[in-house]
Amino acid sequence: MTPRRIAILGTASSGKTTLAEALAARYGTVWVPEYLREFVDTEGRVPVAADQIHIARTQRQREDAAAQQAGKYLFCDTTPLMTAVYSRHYFGGIDAELALLADAHQRDYALTLVTAPDIPWVADGLQRENEEVSVIVNRLLLDELAARGIPYLLISGDPDQRILRASGYL
Repeated sequence: MTPRRIAILGTASSGKTTLAEALAARYGTVWVPEYLREFVDTEGRVPVAADQIHIARTQRQREDAAAQQAGKYLFCDTTPLMTAVYSRHYFGGIDAELALLADAHQRDYALTLVTAPDIPWVADGLQRENEEVSVIVNRLLLDELAARGIPYLLISGDPDQRILRASGYL
């Protein structure tokens, strides 16, 4: 059986990882961590424009690999679309290959959850984002979803409220 892929999008420190991990535990399945975090830790630097397609491809490859072990659901802590949104913000646009990857794969998700930036912001090592940038990136994300006609569910509140709300749509 092919798992239903659930995209979890949002800015840094908006609770994506916490939600993905909790939902996977609740439903007895696996989740796909955000590759960007590993990239920054491994490389010891933030990505540059030329890294964006590699980050998005690796995220998708890991998602495809995890689908082999998933149960009914596969919870994805970000997607290539989020990489595209960050590219627009930090590098002034989305390169054609990344745009194609984001378009092609965003349709594979049964549900898109967007974590609201309504929890306390916490710095994340080398990640360059701060609370003010998170507000901007959140707006860009919502605009990108609207422009692409992608329906989403905004998930807000404390972790327990988020899990309950997301579970109501699965």
